[in-house]
Amino acid sequence: MLVAPSILSADFGRLNDEITAICQGGCDLIHVDVMDGHFVPNMTIGPVVVSSVAKVATKPLDVHLMVENNSFFIDLFAPLKPEYISFHIESEKHPHRVIQKIRSLGIKPAIVLNPHSTPESIEYLLEDLDMVLLMSVNPGFGGQKFIKSVIEKTIELKKLILKRNPNCLIQVDGGVNDKNIYELKKAGVDIVVAGSYVYGAHDYAKAIKSLQV
Repeated sequence: MLVAPSILSADFGRLNDEITAICQGGCDLIHVDVMDGHFVPNMTIGPVVVSSVAKVATKPLDVHLMVENNSFFIDLFAPLKPEYISFHIESEKHPHRVIQKIRSLGIKPAIVLNPHSTPESIEYLLEDLDMVLLMSVNPGFGGQKFIKSVIEKTIELKKLILKRNPNCLIQVDGGVNDKNIYELKKAGVDIVVAGSYVYGAHDYAKAIKSLQV
């Protein structure tokens, strides 16, 4: 299991130290939540802050767009050369066009599904994706409780991926901890996003390692 700590839960007053700590603690990716205050009822960080994160980070960035104007934000963050850029299917009228744009920039494209969205809604996009991110909380805020139905949803998605594109990874974001990590692993999850669990721990490295099952 790969672990991508979300910097949404970090102490922004000492962000450089927080990024260094999770990189030294053995994380695999750094999850960056970008919110515009329209698609979700919260606003977070822009490319100026993420640029400083990228300079300190020794692990790849994983940019998660929770926005209405995906193309605009892709243009903002693409110069930072993240490993992945993911966007919500619920916010995009022309997802295939956006996928092609992300890939043309040398970045791996990913689609995000909110808790109510079905895996079937993206079946015919799977062949063009490197990853699908399943939200196991409602997007917009950290520290929420894990929605258990995402386990069943992951199993359904895994079947579609094996049929359409076995190389596509599954990521889960929201309420992940050492209590549900084995169930997520069994369901077929490849990457977990963990914010509160990692940054709320006394020992970041120990928390990260407990999820790398």
